[in-house]
Amino acid sequence: MFNTDEYELRMQGVTEHFQAELAKVRTGRAHPGMLDGIKVEAYGAEMPLNQVANVTAPEAQLLQITPFDPSNIQQIAAAIRNDQSLGLNPSDDGRVVRVPVPPLTEERRRQLVKQAAEKLEEARIALRNVRQDGLKEAKRKKEGKELSEDDVKLVEKEIDRLISESQAKLEEIFKAKEKDILTL
Repeated sequence: MFNTDEYELRMQGVTEHFQAELAKVRTGRAHPGMLDGIKVEAYGAEMPLNQVANVTAPEAQLLQITPFDPSNIQQIAAAIRNDQSLGLNPSDDGRVVRVPVPPLTEERRRQLVKQAAEKLEEARIALRNVRQDGLKEAKRKKEGKELSEDDVKLVEKEIDRLISESQAKLEEIFKAKEKDILTL
């Protein structure tokens, strides 16, 4: 018999990865997740920002970073300033780092939607690869006389159903993000 659970889990992983990638794409509002990819030089090692500071969004256009250890404040501000993909300019008062998030221009919004669409295409390709792997394994089992021709057709149908569900989920996530980016 053929078990599609492994492929379903891989499809779920593709969807979760896509969601995580889209979370990094900036919208017009400040949210703490914007800075998830930032690494800070602290205690002789590069550490994720959320391990050396608390990030909050007290206003729609402002992020506030409160370091657990105030001696890291300069490194935190420098790490944010040096991340070119965000284009943010932090300021610090010795206790907290404030990061004003400028509103997005129409052109920048379109670029971000395009960037999100590229990530959607990467996720679709990953789903197609999962499908191909599943179908290859089913055909291999057929050649090894573990599955009949009818079983292979059933497996193909089930994998295609799972792929369709996953693609619909990806599309839904993308549409929500697109709306979020384009909303002023």
